[in-house]
Amino acid sequence: MSFTSTAQSFWIREPGIGEIRTVDLPRPGPSEVLVRTRWSAVSSGTEALVFRGQVPVDQYATMRAPFQQGDFPAPVAYGYLSVGTVDEGPHHLRGRTVFCLHPHQTAYVVPATAVIPVPDGVPARRAVLAGTVETAVNALWDAAPLIGDRVACVGAGMVGCSIARLLAGIPGVEVTLVDINPARAEVAAQLGVAFATPDRAPTDLDLVVDTSASAAGLQRALELLAPEGRVIELSWYGDRDVSLKLGGAFHHRRLTIRSSQVGTVSPARSGSRSTTDRLDLALRLLRDPAFDALLTDTWAFEQLPTVLEDVAAGHLPGICHLIDYGRVDDPEPNLQEEHR
Repeated sequence: MSFTSTAQSFWIREPGIGEIRTVDLPRPGPSEVLVRTRWSAVSSGTEALVFRGQVPVDQYATMRAPFQQGDFPAPVAYGYLSVGTVDEGPHHLRGRTVFCLHPHQTAYVVPATAVIPVPDGVPARRAVLAGTVETAVNALWDAAPLIGDRVACVGAGMVGCSIARLLAGIPGVEVTLVDINPARAEVAAQLGVAFATPDRAPTDLDLVVDTSASAAGLQRALELLAPEGRVIELSWYGDRDVSLKLGGAFHHRRLTIRSSQVGTVSPARSGSRSTTDRLDLALRLLRDPAFDALLTDTWAFEQLPTVLEDVAAGHLPGICHLIDYGRVDDPEPNLQEEHR
């Protein structure tokens, strides 16, 4: 295939306004790959905060994505869930479907070490969830659930659903997915876990994982715990303040809130696993077809400015918003037809 020197890239021009830009592509060097994108996905929580310009100034360096272009708050090209085909690069990667932590862009050149081949048995469109499942893996390394635990995941978004599915594979663990949207019960069923709205969620739990990104969700997570129980907090609130009621039961029942984030490998495995090992594990876990329940919406790449605007405004209720790059040689079906 002949080399193309430009690509189309999604940028946040200013907070709340997105656009498609033409960007230059360098010719790949001997240790680099040229990837033609097939699918990407919008990480609704983090990308919505970035789109709205809500990254705190003191977190600009921490929140920088691996191949981010520009700087917070804008103009910036941000994203990290991309799957494509290697058109040029080392022989062992040429023609392979790969995952990369790259923003939404039709093609890109990155070091060969920055892409992970998608294993056999994992469809390319499902592979966009690798970054999300990687977050779930890290969270469970932090949480260290035990056989027979009673657990809830508060917030049925991409991360919460992924954690629930992984928990369901631990013998004897009872998992409840908790969300304010009753329609998520259908997704919970496909993931093989129970579902409850916050007012009907089970109590006296050993562990609650909160991904709700809301003070009400975190408060409810604490209320669901048994004495000595733990909340693993994965929500990222950006520049928003969070208020909790920590009087009474919080101290009397000796409850714990522990943060978890994917920027570094959990201390429980940092001595024996690298970030590459963790991402490779996430991709292998995606052989499980149950994760297709998260792929609820598909949009054309050209629609990204409107999609991000609607996601940030809370107007799109889907879980994972897939972005289709329209490869005519892509053998996989266009999910948009399935959701019309």
